[in-house]
Amino acid sequence: MIVYGKQICKFLMARHPELIQRILLAKELPKKEFGDVMKLRKPVERVDGKKAQALARGGNHQGWLCDVLPYRYADYRTMTESRFLVVLAGVTDVGNIGAVVRTAYALGADGLIAAGVKQIASEGAIRASAGAMFDLPVAVVPNLLDLLNELKLAGFTLYGAGMEGTPIQEAQIEPKRVLVLGSEGAGIPRRAMEKMDEVVSVEMVRPFDSLNVSAAAAILIYRMMHA
Repeated sequence: MIVYGKQICKFLMARHPELIQRILLAKELPKKEFGDVMKLRKPVERVDGKKAQALARGGNHQGWLCDVLPYRYADYRTMTESRFLVVLAGVTDVGNIGAVVRTAYALGADGLIAAGVKQIASEGAIRASAGAMFDLPVAVVPNLLDLLNELKLAGFTLYGAGMEGTPIQEAQIEPKRVLVLGSEGAGIPRRAMEKMDEVVSVEMVRPFDSLNVSAAAAILIYRMMHA
């Protein structure tokens, strides 16, 4: 699997060098940076700009690409002893998924589950997460309703994000909790929303439809972590 971009490659070099199989460079590096690359004792290949663009599928690789082991998704059952999980219900945009992973990791959630989808384009989500997907457990569960039932049986309180919910600053947040966020536009499916213990919202100062799911996630996760 190819990931690209200076930030992600340097993140992997510093935190997860065991995942790197080879490093591909499409630019000359400063002496210190090249020395850091060589210290890893991984195969290093020079590639031209055309090949680098092809490997990055047209993305902005900044001259840095890493060939890494395939991403290993977590088994959601290993997360049931956690205190705070984030569930994305039917969210398919890898930019949003990655951004929520990054926020969830930075703000202290214990794991993220992408539910109601069969798979995620790992490379795009990893890049959008700035590498946080390598440190935060992420699972994929196709059946959203079954997942919610299992989480309730495991003792979690389910909080669904919705426009008509209780303002998050007024909600009573239980210690073992799950925040469920739906896709932009569609939101959380009706049958899934019926399983929520409470619906919470971000109170708007000005009239507007909704926030981007990653922006809403940041506000709600922060509030729930500091309730």
